[in-house]
Amino acid sequence: MTITDFTDYMRYERGRSERTIESYRRDLEAFQAYFHSLEADLTFETVDTDIVRDWMEDMMDRGNTATSVCRRLSALKSFYRFALLHGLVNRDPAYAVNGPKKRRPLPQFVREDQMERLLDKVEWGDDYNSVRTRTIIIAIYDTGMRLSELIGLDDADVSIDNRELRVMGKGSKQRVIPFGDELAEAISRYKERRNAETPERATHALFTDNRGQRMSAIQVRTAVKKSLSLVCKLKKRSPHVLRHSYATVLLDNGADIESVRKLLGHE
Repeated sequence: MTITDFTDYMRYERGRSERTIESYRRDLEAFQAYFHSLEADLTFETVDTDIVRDWMEDMMDRGNTATSVCRRLSALKSFYRFALLHGLVNRDPAYAVNGPKKRRPLPQFVREDQMERLLDKVEWGDDYNSVRTRTIIIAIYDTGMRLSELIGLDDADVSIDNRELRVMGKGSKQRVIPFGDELAEAISRYKERRNAETPERATHALFTDNRGQRMSAIQVRTAVKKSLSLVCKLKKRSPHVLRHSYATVLLDNGADIESVRKLLGHE
């Protein structure tokens, strides 16, 4: 299923104007670029509802208006209605997603005491999956990096000695993020376990699955959601919520908004 299938339908069967068709194309290409930034193998047929919601959150975080986000969601819903009607997909991941209201809601975040309980009180196992998941949670909570930035990290991007890591953000812009002792210790322990678990890795990725391959966005999202469920009942328990939690801690401890924006990689 391609965007062209849909635009041809809009042009020849629905008789829509070229201006309208081009608007649909831009919106759908924006969604396609977003899910490819999470995982190159994702397609319109394999994305899920969480990815659609994450896309909207990402657009709002980047300063898009609620009207603009709703327009793009409307285009995506039209696309999937067409695909269902013609038997090109068997489910519509955008169906149950509601657009943001005109007045933007406050971002959800995990409270500091909940994060302390998750990292210090919850009994984590010593197996590879547990060590990796805990390290991922600390990495996002301690740096505020995006999910796409996390899965794109290579070993060479992380300097334990300098307590900093390099990430490739939006628009292929690289930035350096400082981190603390807790993440340094977690990464060191994780890498020791990873190298023993998968000595013949086929990738330079920092975070790898049990086969030694770079982790996917879906794998990371699933692990984070399961872990956050242990300490909070937020409707959204995603890596994006951890990113909001990081920003909230900085602001609560006196950081100015411009510094936080820079650390988050916003323009």
